[in-house]
Amino acid sequence: MSKIADNVQHIRGQIADACAKSGRDPSSVKLIAVSKRKPAADILEAVRAGVQHFGENRVEEAEEKIPAVMAQLDQRLTWHMVGHIQSRKARDIPGLFDVVHSVDSLKLAQKLSRQIGNGTTPLPVLIQVNTSGEDRKSGLSAFDWQSSDDVRTLLVQQVRAIVELPHLHVQGLMTMAPIVDHIEAVRPVFKSLAELRQMLNETLSLTLTELSMGMTDDFPVAVEEGATMVRVGRAIFGERD
Repeated sequence: MSKIADNVQHIRGQIADACAKSGRDPSSVKLIAVSKRKPAADILEAVRAGVQHFGENRVEEAEEKIPAVMAQLDQRLTWHMVGHIQSRKARDIPGLFDVVHSVDSLKLAQKLSRQIGNGTTPLPVLIQVNTSGEDRKSGLSAFDWQSSDDVRTLLVQQVRAIVELPHLHVQGLMTMAPIVDHIEAVRPVFKSLAELRQMLNETLSLTLTELSMGMTDDFPVAVEEGATMVRVGRAIFGERD
């Protein structure tokens, strides 16, 4: 067994353990292997280990890497855009990625919607929200939304505007937790996202199902708090060059 395959097996075991703690079915959690700055050969090893979902952070890298990988396969993979999208790159997203996790503003959502146009299958997207309150994190402001009427009202307005756009299929929410010394410190961030999804579903009569949260250092806690997608890179592929 290759090192990558061994890593994938170990992570799936951790996901299963976290699901057991929270009374969940492990099949309800998608493992997204974040392959930024990793070669096609590493991705193909992960495919052989059973991974079907891959995440990339930069459009320029993905434009070269995705065709190179798919040219060597006779099976379909699902490609996720998990990084920040520059406005000028919005036009390159449809057709390259199957799912976008990082719709972090109404302006970006509008640009993506215009790029798709009529007669095309809506693009599955997740709305990125900032539940940690860190200034350097992208996303709709959602820190302290439970106790701040102003934050909650604006958040609901922004989400309503995004879900009403044509050509986008909003499936759920995404967040990024802060880097902490102890993994339990991020639990409130993930718990807040899960509660936010419930509030938005109830307030706007939506059926948001996805929660993209949890990375290499904290995904077990994210799964315990309801993550349906975890974005794991370093624990699968090793340190990035």
